[in-house]
Amino acid sequence: MPKSNKAISWIDLLKQLVEVFFKSTRQSKQGRTWHQHVVPYDNGWAVRREGNKRITSKHQRQDTAINKAKRLARKYKADVIIHRADGTIRDRINYD
Repeated sequence: MPKSNKAISWIDLLKQLVEVFFKSTRQSKQGRTWHQHVVPYDNGWAVRREGNKRITSKHQRQDTAINKAKRLARKYKADVIIHRADGTIRDRINYD
């Protein structure tokens, strides 16, 4: 009987290792993140996904841009990176 308990524990361990392996390979293939940046844009603010050249949305006020970025970050379990008018990072909010 003890042998079967050991066999089950080895099987469970093997399952866990396989799951971890496939999760890590899946994440590395994605490569891109869903982090949202709130950046200065023209005379207002914009939301831009990390790594994108194009913006997601334009806003006159920073707080409306932040709200849009928060909605997207919650949806995709990502971060919101808020920039100042000079482009430096002011704050980072995590929605993992």
